[in-house]
Amino acid sequence: MTLSLPRIFLAAAHKSSGKTTVAIGLAAALRGRGRRVRMFKKGPDYIDPLWHRLASGRDSYNLDFNTQQPDEIRDLFVRKGADADICLVEANKGLYDGIDLEGRDSNAALAEMLDAPVVLVIDTEGMTRGIAPLLIGYRAFGTGLNIAGVILNRVGTPRHEDKLRAAVERYTDMEVLGAVGRDSSLVLEERHLGLTTPGDMAALDERIAAIGARVGGAVDLDRLEEIAAAAAPVSGARRTSGSLPDPDVRIAIARDAAFCFYYPDDLEAFARAGAELVPFSPIADAALPEGVDGLFLGGGFPETHMAALSANTSMRESIRRAILTGMPAYAECGGLMYLAETLAWKGEKQRMCGVVPARAVMNARPQGRGTIRLAATGAAPWSPTSAGGVVAAHEFHYASLHGLPDDAAYAWEVRRGYGITGRHDGVVIGGLVAGFTHLRNTRQSPWVSAFVDFVRRERRG
Repeated sequence: MTLSLPRIFLAAAHKSSGKTTVAIGLAAALRGRGRRVRMFKKGPDYIDPLWHRLASGRDSYNLDFNTQQPDEIRDLFVRKGADADICLVEANKGLYDGIDLEGRDSNAALAEMLDAPVVLVIDTEGMTRGIAPLLIGYRAFGTGLNIAGVILNRVGTPRHEDKLRAAVERYTDMEVLGAVGRDSSLVLEERHLGLTTPGDMAALDERIAAIGARVGGAVDLDRLEEIAAAAAPVSGARRTSGSLPDPDVRIAIARDAAFCFYYPDDLEAFARAGAELVPFSPIADAALPEGVDGLFLGGGFPETHMAALSANTSMRESIRRAILTGMPAYAECGGLMYLAETLAWKGEKQRMCGVVPARAVMNARPQGRGTIRLAATGAAPWSPTSAGGVVAAHEFHYASLHGLPDDAAYAWEVRRGYGITGRHDGVVIGGLVAGFTHLRNTRQSPWVSAFVDFVRRERRG
């Protein structure tokens, strides 16, 4: 289908430019105007979309060259943007940044593919006249891009703003859409995996409202909407028709402040595969939900909640007993750490579930970070690809595992990246597969249906 889909691609010159704060501020301000806002994030980031959802009131979806083909990206964008008044796509890092030297996986490539007007969010701290050659260079470097305007961010004083606006007006043809003043109270704090997650912050509604008021008051929203509405029609696959199947399996999924790294479209794929997801909290609940056939432990921050996780002995025992008596289970990164014998961080060590015979240790530096390529070994009870088939995914973990037996079985051979050992990832223990890799349910890696089919077979067996 072809839609007139109003859209803006929010990018920056470099990471940590305050782009996410501006993005959620714009979403909150537009939502306050009664607009239906749909947000997207370039790349595999889990945390920014959590903030997007709070600001827009709707799920935010990842657009990722590593795990998706171009037509998959376009189709997802069109399907999820079809019921929105305006779509905001947030870049990762700088506009032209990416792994490929030719820029085929860059933010600019995504903006061009979506034919989305680009608005640059420029961190102006310590900058005045120098903004002009920066903008001129960005305009000249990307010949296929429509850079429609600039938002001056972290502006110091009215005098500073005047100098910046004068330089942009004198030397460039770019339109200044707004100037957001420097305000430490609006900054979203960062930690070892990126921004702090919403689940670890208080007074969220007030925080989002304050950011929306500040950004919305500093940016010309009328002009922003005009630019978005002027974007050319975009084509993508039609929505899938028909109703969802009645679920015939129930899968417990960890959802709380410690476990929050999930892709919305992956969770939607469970419903299409005939599975009901039953949320529970490893921190607060006493045991796994009754009557579940499988278990999914996603990533998150178990290290920042390890005392509470350890103190919940009944939940740890419930999970240990369920997995060791044959319940199908899948765990990613933080989920793997929670299933280890112990978790150590910053001089503290706590008991975890004790399903995986190893010690999880948080390190000062990342142990695995970025894209990962995995080849199926055939040792796992389920896999989204046959033995030898290669899956593209990502990893980002400071943790390492110590003490796994030398004869441990693994689901994956690591062709690129690190995983658990540098050579393998996805330790297999009975019906459990647990690794540091974050899978994405896409055409090349339909892991959700593979896992659900395994749960279904085990239940009926």
